[in-house]
Amino acid sequence: MIRPRVNMRGFAPKPPPKPARRLPQLNHKTVAFAFAGVLGLGALAAVQVFGDPGAAGPRRVLSLQPTEAAANAPRVSFTDAAEEGAEMETFGIDELPFAGEYGEVDGSGELRVAVVEAPTTSINGRPASPPLPRAPLAGLFENGPNGPIPIVASNGRTPAQAYARPFTPQQGRPAIAIIIGGLGFNQSATTQAIDELPAEVTLSFVPYAQNLQSLIDRARQRGHEVMLELPMEPFDPDADDTGPQTLLASATPQQNVQRLEQLLSRGAGYFGVTNYQGARFATSAQASAPVAQALRRRGLSFISSGIGQRTALSIEAQRASLPNTAADRIIDARREADAIDDQLLNLEALALQNQSAIGAGFAYPVTMEQVGRWARDIETRGYQLAPASAVLNARAARR
Repeated sequence: MIRPRVNMRGFAPKPPPKPARRLPQLNHKTVAFAFAGVLGLGALAAVQVFGDPGAAGPRRVLSLQPTEAAANAPRVSFTDAAEEGAEMETFGIDELPFAGEYGEVDGSGELRVAVVEAPTTSINGRPASPPLPRAPLAGLFENGPNGPIPIVASNGRTPAQAYARPFTPQQGRPAIAIIIGGLGFNQSATTQAIDELPAEVTLSFVPYAQNLQSLIDRARQRGHEVMLELPMEPFDPDADDTGPQTLLASATPQQNVQRLEQLLSRGAGYFGVTNYQGARFATSAQASAPVAQALRRRGLSFISSGIGQRTALSIEAQRASLPNTAADRIIDARREADAIDDQLLNLEALALQNQSAIGAGFAYPVTMEQVGRWARDIETRGYQLAPASAVLNARAARR
């Protein structure tokens, strides 16, 4: 529909013009307040989108100013290392260690490495222990027949010191150590020992195990200190198969030392060794002496189990100044829960009398079950669960 146009000019007077609207006066204060408001709104929006950067918890600011020695140290990039053919280790996302490491060169030119611990979780109701440093540590190994073999560092630090689990004794509490051995052959038993036993329990691995280093790495990641088992000649070799690198009472010193180096180079990260079998070998001073001396030169410790307190092997270890002691009880000579409980009570009595005790057992499911139960409330009974290295060191200090 078309509407007709109507001329309204003659019917109403023309209204007066409106005055022009003035803009507000701008000065430096007004501009500053406006700019601050814009920044505040922007910050609020960023927090809403990206989250509060301070909400992750306390932070520590570290100075990245290099020391004089660090400033003059050569620097190699990943690209340079790859071009030079250096071997670089990679991890899958599920293999990342629980701790990160960073280091700097101090004024004396030594590399100082610090471990940054990740938050720990709970394992069977107990707080998880911080991981131990990954082995081998620089300066504590040389190339051996099968891999790295332990040596004493140039500053005198020994593998026995470096790889032992740290321990702080509690005044008035006798210390009890448990060594669980035979690990590495049975995957289920090995996993149970690593993941379910308290970190203070020392774990002992057979040298013939496949993927031995990965097992040691996992155990130390869980906080366990580690020992390596040395197969030694038993009285009845036909009944007890100890493998091709067995240390023999009838072998020459050169042969036994060569076999020893074969065994020691199969893994890294153990603070000491223990025997597997060895009743016959331990009776021979001629066979024991060169082995004890070789272990001492490499900075290791020795804890015997099941071959007696006073043997030719223990005497030669003393003569060689090899840090050594013996387990007081085999806790699972009878693989029954009640019998194992009795032996654990015997360890408590010995510890009360002698300030410490060491029990040794095999990775039987019943053994690990009873040890786990016994260890849960050991502190309520007035004792302290300790790594075997700590008991060995305490005994040496009292001699």
